[in-house]
Amino acid sequence: MPHRRDVLQFGGLMAAAGAASLALPFVASANVGDARRRHPMVIDALGGLGNPNLAEPADAEDFASIDARAIADGHASGLCAFNQTLGYVSGPAEPFEYSIASIARWDDYLRRNPQTFIKVLGAADIGAARDSRRFGVIFGFQNGAMFGKDPSRVATFAALGLRITQLTYNIRNQLGDGSMAPENGGLTDLGRAMVAEINRGNIILDLSHSGQQTCLDAIAASKGPLVISHTGCRAVADLPRNKTDQELRGVAEKGGFVGIYFMPFLAIGRQPTAEDLIAHIEHAIQICGEDHVAIGTDGVLSAVDDMPAYFARLRIEVEHRKASGISATGERADIVPFLPDLQGADKFWRLADLLERRGHGQARIDKLLGQNFLRCAEQIWRA
Repeated sequence: MPHRRDVLQFGGLMAAAGAASLALPFVASANVGDARRRHPMVIDALGGLGNPNLAEPADAEDFASIDARAIADGHASGLCAFNQTLGYVSGPAEPFEYSIASIARWDDYLRRNPQTFIKVLGAADIGAARDSRRFGVIFGFQNGAMFGKDPSRVATFAALGLRITQLTYNIRNQLGDGSMAPENGGLTDLGRAMVAEINRGNIILDLSHSGQQTCLDAIAASKGPLVISHTGCRAVADLPRNKTDQELRGVAEKGGFVGIYFMPFLAIGRQPTAEDLIAHIEHAIQICGEDHVAIGTDGVLSAVDDMPAYFARLRIEVEHRKASGISATGERADIVPFLPDLQGADKFWRLADLLERRGHGQARIDKLLGQNFLRCAEQIWRA
């Protein structure tokens, strides 16, 4: 169990978070709280369902934490669809074989739960999920290692349902440098060939976790819209996992979107709060325009109940990631990877309320919550 100071620290963080949210400038609006009543389409560009309070075995599938509470919280949140990470991300497993098996396991899980989930193969499936009060599951990769040196594997995975893929995780692979690669070497020749195949396969190209030069090279190489599903703005918090204005602007100019996460990288050296999230959202809107910003939480919906147990798991996870060489600057065992004042089943509605108080209109908020993702998906998943 963690030292008592960790629990006390979290209590202080919660109090500070509440003060921070109250400190947001207030603009009188008759529409405050209206998002929940209007029930706009909510799409998490990187995230999912899960109960973080369950004690899972280390090798459990991601869907092992989707229990009755996670599903109920998902319905209460208004979530219609989410980009679910599956396949290889890091570690000793053979990337191609692991990713094939991961897709098979997820396919089996979705087949066994047709009353709750729809596998998203096209944009219409997101609407169908919303209309039937189910969740659209978008199969996504957070690494391109499983493509190996064979661009034809992109078509193989597309046929299995892959709809969005990153090129790299935090470190270098055969396609380019990740955000933590000190050389910042950019996209490789193989990476350029893979970008062409991703475009050809009508898969969403995701530049999250990429190094700055890899990101800029991929923007230049892509023939169509591309996205950064979960990131922050480096102009607001200068950390490697966040994107420069040049990168943000490049994605917008190609017609894609930038998803802002609810992660530690929203602030430097302290626990970020909802106020930090809104600062990043507003900066992204300033740089990209309101048609090119979305939400990619990089987390689950359900709130943490047992903070001592959570801190114990977090400490192990942070140590493991550092030892494996895949951690990013800003990951710490005393900073939780979510926003303490914006967690739980109503976090999207509370975010909408805060944005309304800042003077953002309904149309813009609806774009941020899901419409921008849907527009981009409709364009890319055209075949």
